[in-house]
Amino acid sequence: MEEALRNYVRLHRKELRSLRDAVRKYDRICIFRHIKPDFDALGCQFGLYHFLRENFPGKEIHQAGDTHPTFVPRLFPAPEKIPNSWFDSPFLAIVLDVGDKERIADPRFQKASMVVKIDHHPFRGPDVSERSLLDEGSASCGELVTAFLASFGRRKKVSKEAARALYIAIVGDSGRFLYGATSPLTFASASWLIGKGIDIRSIYLSMYEKKIEDLEFQKYVLDHYRITPKGVAYYLLPEEGLKELGLTSERGKEHVNMFSNIEGINAWCSITEDNDPKEPCWRISIRSKAEDISGVASKWGGGGHPQASGAKFKDLSELEAFLSDLDDLF
Repeated sequence: MEEALRNYVRLHRKELRSLRDAVRKYDRICIFRHIKPDFDALGCQFGLYHFLRENFPGKEIHQAGDTHPTFVPRLFPAPEKIPNSWFDSPFLAIVLDVGDKERIADPRFQKASMVVKIDHHPFRGPDVSERSLLDEGSASCGELVTAFLASFGRRKKVSKEAARALYIAIVGDSGRFLYGATSPLTFASASWLIGKGIDIRSIYLSMYEKKIEDLEFQKYVLDHYRITPKGVAYYLLPEEGLKELGLTSERGKEHVNMFSNIEGINAWCSITEDNDPKEPCWRISIRSKAEDISGVASKWGGGGHPQASGAKFKDLSELEAFLSDLDDLF
């Protein structure tokens, strides 16, 4: 095992042992993650799902949550359709990559006999878990789940399928190892997973290969972006733009990082209209080069990490105030 990963497992041996004991105790387990999943959420979920199914064949293992318009089935299988009756008997809920109770994709986790959690988001109570491994400093939840798998030792096998999913999680949330939270643990976890025999070339092709239609999306962004006086770049993607491009609202943030290496741009956002009947709003993905944007994200109904967060507002009348809050950081 790579040194940084070994040291992390040793440092957190108490929390990891507690999580292993919970897995061993329950014969019925369901793995949950956040709504509108990204690479990290799905990669963690399916990496752990494959590991548990392969190493605990006597247990009943499931995964729950909403789907993704492009990652499923290109990268991951479709979420299971689990009948409500399954949750009426005792089970363990493992919640991954979500700090906010309201953002857990399937509310049936609340029926669990025990809830445990692995996460790297800033904690936003109330806590739903009895046992947890929480580390806000980690670049991805994927590296924490990798540490959990490594803590089982050589007695348990990590298949290529499990390793592939977790590698996708780590690469996705670390921005291909470019974000500031990338650490020796990030690289050690990725190296350990590569050692399981995965083909990283095919993984990168699957994650980032685009279609010709995506060029039209990029063209739209380049035609419509704006930059504030303090170097905050953004593009608006209203419903009519989504229809014109043939996109769902979940895909609106896909080109937010087009501005990441441009001199004079300090932060950048995608602002996408989402006419969800339950909560119509404009959803915002925010990134920055250096400044901590998570406070602004929290003020605007979201949260996340210092250089990668999400937020929202109800209508465009709030756009100027939101941009002003970001400008105030620079």
